[in-house]
Amino acid sequence: MALAAAVAAFAVLLLSPPPEDPIRPGQPAPGFDLPLLDGGATVSLAGLRGRVVLLNFWATWCGPCEAEMPAMQRLHAQLAGPDFELVAVSVDTKREDVDAYRTRLGLHFPIALDPEKRIAEAYQSHRYPESYLIDRDGRILQRYIGPREWDTPIYMDHIRRVIAGEQEGAAPE
Repeated sequence: MALAAAVAAFAVLLLSPPPEDPIRPGQPAPGFDLPLLDGGATVSLAGLRGRVVLLNFWATWCGPCEAEMPAMQRLHAQLAGPDFELVAVSVDTKREDVDAYRTRLGLHFPIALDPEKRIAEAYQSHRYPESYLIDRDGRILQRYIGPREWDTPIYMDHIRRVIAGEQEGAAPE
């Protein structure tokens, strides 16, 4: 009986699809098309092709997410334009919570909504905040787990070099 159960369990393992490989630098970033908090409009990775993108996954209930938001706002104020975009993807279920959060913190960068966490799962993002720096061709350059001081010279200069085409690959952790 125990042998039969072990054989059955082994057969299930053999027939199960392999786990997804972790997302790594150099791989194509998963595509997305998400509604923006402002309503009506959407944002897509395909629509951002040709721009360097900082994609950030976060939630209103996440303390470390709130801690990094002011630095993200300053980064956006300095670098946003035809060559760079910051997109913050909220995994919250209630649009009203995200809108109140944005107002309270004075955020002016694009905020997309992913209440079902479809895109967060495609990026294997489960610890918030989590960010991805994506190059102009839609390849992942770097994955950042945890909050960052995005407006410090180490990150600002790295992103500027990526925008200028002077640097590809990993940025400072």
